[in-house]
Amino acid sequence: MRICVIGCGRWGSLITWYLDRIGHQVTLYGRKGSRHMEAFMATRENDLLRLPESIQLTYDIHAAQEAETIVISVNSQGLQALMDQLKPLELKNKTFVLCMKGLEIGTGRRLSQIAGDNLDSSNKVAVWLGPGHVQEFYRGIPNCMVIDSADEETKRRLVESFSSDLIRFYYGTDLLGNEVGAAAKNVVGIAAGFLDGLHLSTLKGALMSRGTREVGRLIRAMGGNELTAYGLCHLGDYEATVFSKYSHNRQFGESFIKGESYDKLAEGYYTVRAMLQLGEQYHVELPICHAVYVTLYENAKPDDVLKALFDRSLKGEFDF
Repeated sequence: MRICVIGCGRWGSLITWYLDRIGHQVTLYGRKGSRHMEAFMATRENDLLRLPESIQLTYDIHAAQEAETIVISVNSQGLQALMDQLKPLELKNKTFVLCMKGLEIGTGRRLSQIAGDNLDSSNKVAVWLGPGHVQEFYRGIPNCMVIDSADEETKRRLVESFSSDLIRFYYGTDLLGNEVGAAAKNVVGIAAGFLDGLHLSTLKGALMSRGTREVGRLIRAMGGNELTAYGLCHLGDYEATVFSKYSHNRQFGESFIKGESYDKLAEGYYTVRAMLQLGEQYHVELPICHAVYVTLYENAKPDDVLKALFDRSLKGEFDF
């Protein structure tokens, strides 16, 4: 399969390396001047991995025209801008695979909706989600992930073409739920970092349980299957997000609580705003998301936020 990967950050570079490893013909596109792409052009390396010579590197976005499948791994809030950049290429009969996790601020659009709103109807859109870190995959540590799409044939073809001894892919059965769940797990990751920063890591069990329940309620209200929140897109990704030293969202949350600077991308910082917008739109209470939001955006004191969560009205564990 001829594949163009758009996005040369840590995850985009890992996907490029992985797809080449399993036998696909891969081109990696990155913007000229991007520090990530300039490093690859100079040495074929970043601080995490080395790309083999079999991978073509390019600054030319027209490389997407030559590919059957276009894999995208960029900042989720920048997806619309990328779609605007791709429009003049008039791409048709392509498969787009979105490998980010997020929701658009202001609209609450899922990433597959953004892509679908901007692409010719002959194109197909899928999402690639689930747990795993670049450092571990590159060392050969396997994991399980999920691919979902509104088009069953696209889903089948991608799962069969992308599966290997390193990543076992499952067929997703709820595109809406998988996207919302994947986006929301980054918010839970920030909350986990807050707990680490407060030396309250023992509360992570409750955070995982209640966080999954909260996200499941929202997915159900939006028309998806609430059980999806218990799958690989959300709960199945908690170890990599809530506990791992490699989790940007968890580390961002811990650094925030400690008053330390953190310059790596933490998608949950943006996603929490969109989550609250969706909660309001669908009349779903999202107490953990609200706690993260007021801490990040309204300078609420973490101790007061935690007390407010504990002071909420008592109810059954699985009540709606």
